[in-house]
Amino acid sequence: MLTFKNFNIADWFSFYRIAAAPFLLALIWYDQRLIFTWLLLMSYSTDAIDGFLARKFKITSPRGSQLDSFGDQITLIVGLIGLYYFETEFIKTNLVLIGVVFIPYIIQMIIAYSKYGKATAFHTYLAKLSAVIQSAFILWSLFFSPNYSLFYIMIGIGLLETFEEITLIFMYDNWASDVKGTYWAYKDKRRLKKGKS
Repeated sequence: MLTFKNFNIADWFSFYRIAAAPFLLALIWYDQRLIFTWLLLMSYSTDAIDGFLARKFKITSPRGSQLDSFGDQITLIVGLIGLYYFETEFIKTNLVLIGVVFIPYIIQMIIAYSKYGKATAFHTYLAKLSAVIQSAFILWSLFFSPNYSLFYIMIGIGLLETFEEITLIFMYDNWASDVKGTYWAYKDKRRLKKGKS
């Protein structure tokens, strides 16, 4: 039976990101840009902390990976909502380019849910790099103003990461977590494993 005692310290950091989302949205509603940005920075920081703790104490698990991914997605969505609200003109100016990134991402999510019934949690090196650049761009934009060099880098890395995720979905018949990348997937025995993962 799954109870709160079954969750480890890394899982609780993921829970924090999920629980913080409504409060962050409320700060957007009340036009509290600075407080929102600092709390968003805290949420991004917990992402780095839970990954470090999971590896250090060897408490990684498929459930933890999925929970971490869900927390990441929620935080990213809230960050983008904040960016849209506080930097509306920038978003409108670059809407087409942003759409170029989001359309493949939506396709990737549809493929994942149709195949696995849930989102991926590969946590590749490219995904981690993309997440760092996304958070850096959003936070820089909110603390200061949007930086186009960082924006273009984010777009490029984001596209590469999404295409790698799609490739990995087709490589794995069963849902798998913590795959470093396409190169490592070729050596992964889980990729050829049949039946329920």
